[in-house]
Amino acid sequence: MNFILQPRLLLIALGLIVTSALGCSKPKARVASLTAVNEDRRIELLIRSQYQVPATYDIKLGPRSNSTVPGFYDLPVSFSNKGKHVDFTFLISHDGNSLARLQKFDLTKKLFPEIATEDLPVRGNPAAKVTIVVFDDFECPFCARFHEQLYWLMTNRYKNLVKVVYKPFPLTAIHPWAMHAAVDAACLAAQNSEAYWDYVAYVHRHLEDIEERRKDKPTATESLKALDDIATDQGTATKLDLEKLRECLAKQDESAIRPSLKEGQELDIHGTPSTFINGERIIGVHPVTWISASIDRALQNLGTKPPESPRDGPLPQESVNINAPQDSTPSGACSAPSNGTHP
Repeated sequence: MNFILQPRLLLIALGLIVTSALGCSKPKARVASLTAVNEDRRIELLIRSQYQVPATYDIKLGPRSNSTVPGFYDLPVSFSNKGKHVDFTFLISHDGNSLARLQKFDLTKKLFPEIATEDLPVRGNPAAKVTIVVFDDFECPFCARFHEQLYWLMTNRYKNLVKVVYKPFPLTAIHPWAMHAAVDAACLAAQNSEAYWDYVAYVHRHLEDIEERRKDKPTATESLKALDDIATDQGTATKLDLEKLRECLAKQDESAIRPSLKEGQELDIHGTPSTFINGERIIGVHPVTWISASIDRALQNLGTKPPESPRDGPLPQESVNINAPQDSTPSGACSAPSNGTHP
């Protein structure tokens, strides 16, 4: 039987988390007994194997019906577990020898999300036609790594060809001070974009230092004040109205953060960093070559030739947490449970 589909898409839809067992194994042998199993059971076994469906899930096949795909019938398949279920339509060939699952997309609908960026600080050329929107968590180490990658790309390669906007997306279920840092950043942004970007860079580059400063404080409130001290230092360096800044920091008004959280949830964002490059979504941090490839595609789509990479090999040594060559940088993202990520 032939299968057409990326197995991971079905696992995501089911919300499954599959953990592989540890142990010794040898090459899989062909199971001759399958020939004696009825067709529906063979289909079920194939689906369980191909998509790594846990044994606790029940699979039921529905009645076949005529399909718009020549040579195939539509075959509804239901996956259920603990009272919840999800349905998919597979395709079974008329002769029963091939099983497939195709996805149909409506090209008349808007393909790229419209993300609100008004009144947010912009890094780079405000008139650039390539916009990079990053949903960011200040306490996420993967966001710190991505921030350094993006800064390096803007400084060394793309320069005035792109603009960057950060959207706060604190994962409060796993990061206790991410929201506080996001509010502090918003207080700085309300007065000066330069102060905001300096704060963003400092926090991302000094996560371990911030944790040490927080540990020295006797209470949780005092530990959060360490973030306010950093914001005040940035405000002093950029000559902000310190009285107004301190008032904003003390108030800790999350109203400037909540719209970004809501927007991220509507975009089905569950982890950080989540990035949109002229609509193309990148989840997590990846080798720099992945990011530059997406930016290059956006430029080419606009009729602009991407600039040559200034050099190959590893990123600058001053880049935090990125001392490996570009093509071997580990991928990853910070994520939190969907039930309680943003209380």
